[in-house]
Amino acid sequence: MFIKQLYTGCLSEAAYYIESNGEAAIIDPIRDIDPYLELANKRKARIKYIFETHFHADFISGHMDLSDATGAPIIYGPQTQTKLPVHIARDGEKFQLGILTIEVLHTPGHTLESACYLLKDKNGKDHCVFTGDTLFVGDVGRPDLAQKENEITVNDLAGMMYDSLHAKLFPLPDDVIVYPAHGPGSACGKNLGPDTQSTIGMEKQTNYALKADTKEEFIRVVTEGIPRPPQYFPINAMINKQGYESLNEILKQGLEALPVDEFKKRINEDIIVLDTRSGETFTSGFVPGSINIGLEGRFAEWAGSLLPFDRTILLITEPGKEKESIIRLARVGFNKMSGYLKGGFDSWKNAGEKTDMIIDVESDELIMDIPYDKNLVVLDVRKPAEYADGHLKNAVNIPLDELTDPGNLSDIEDSNNLYIHCAAGYRSVIAASLLKRQGIHNLRNVSGGWDKIQTLQNVEIIKEAAVLN
Repeated sequence: MFIKQLYTGCLSEAAYYIESNGEAAIIDPIRDIDPYLELANKRKARIKYIFETHFHADFISGHMDLSDATGAPIIYGPQTQTKLPVHIARDGEKFQLGILTIEVLHTPGHTLESACYLLKDKNGKDHCVFTGDTLFVGDVGRPDLAQKENEITVNDLAGMMYDSLHAKLFPLPDDVIVYPAHGPGSACGKNLGPDTQSTIGMEKQTNYALKADTKEEFIRVVTEGIPRPPQYFPINAMINKQGYESLNEILKQGLEALPVDEFKKRINEDIIVLDTRSGETFTSGFVPGSINIGLEGRFAEWAGSLLPFDRTILLITEPGKEKESIIRLARVGFNKMSGYLKGGFDSWKNAGEKTDMIIDVESDELIMDIPYDKNLVVLDVRKPAEYADGHLKNAVNIPLDELTDPGNLSDIEDSNNLYIHCAAGYRSVIAASLLKRQGIHNLRNVSGGWDKIQTLQNVEIIKEAAVLN
């Protein structure tokens, strides 16, 4: 028996490779399938099955491309509705993998088709369970993503999840290993724990949802305070259900190197110029109107939350990062990349083209300026829960994912001197680039963000009642 978790930190996503006697199965693959093929080739194994725990909303699955590359069938749980060529398994159906057995456990709740996969060893002993978005470490899957289907409510799905957990997972031995589809930082739950695996016994003891005494209490604790899902979740779920074009085709289109003059010709109001360099590099100089989302952070998640899917994207990257940028965009459903700036930003600057910049200021400079600048406005782009936990007096809180709506900026005046900060600086640079694209240029980025601000002396920190989103 060989089991390997392949974890993608940017998406907090865990796929799994299982192998026995030269036969392999992949559970919840992401869109770029090379790691699975390379691992199987290295171990001289044949990929026999592709198991999906549900239609994922937070990333594009690699099920179609992987099936095309290997001939392995795509397997979903009961109640799956799709026109794709998949095998819809029965509850309790078993699949042989070498000397191992994989049993389907239908666990509706996160979605109607959600399924867990129980792996049994050669003696039939329960070894581990791949729980998808049904059970996480310290949390359970959110029940609000599929409520529009068949007029099912959030409470209905939460009730289904309670039944699924108690009927299918609770009876398993305490030493059965839990392998979930996501780890900390994922928006598929409310507050996932720091680990990416656990045991049934540990989750019974520590998971807040599993400690609920009644079904009614479970529904209450699971549904209260669910944060708003990122805007791209329904788009990704639809793509996974309906199908998509090959990643190779997207790469072929996106990896067109454009010299400065051609790149400039293609820029218009319907084009998104996306700069994936680090925020620190971006602020010192960039192509006017470009949006910065740095590869060093939760790049794909923020791209999906902020960028329109129906617009063409031109890329500016660090030289050599073009392919990585395209793959990570494709992971959340972007497929309209039409080239990148050959030679990166330096080629633009060296050609004498117009550039823009963002002024960086240190946190102590912000604090010194506040008493003397009547037009100074502190814009805090952290999440409401972060803001409630501690913020500067009179700071305006507009979370980053709400800055693309011009209506949320109605209180910002042309005379305001905006000082933008987040927790550490990643989101504030994104915010500054979005605001500049919208014509707001009188702004500064606070380097180090709240992490540095709160360490300064004589800073009045305001705390508010706990906010869960």
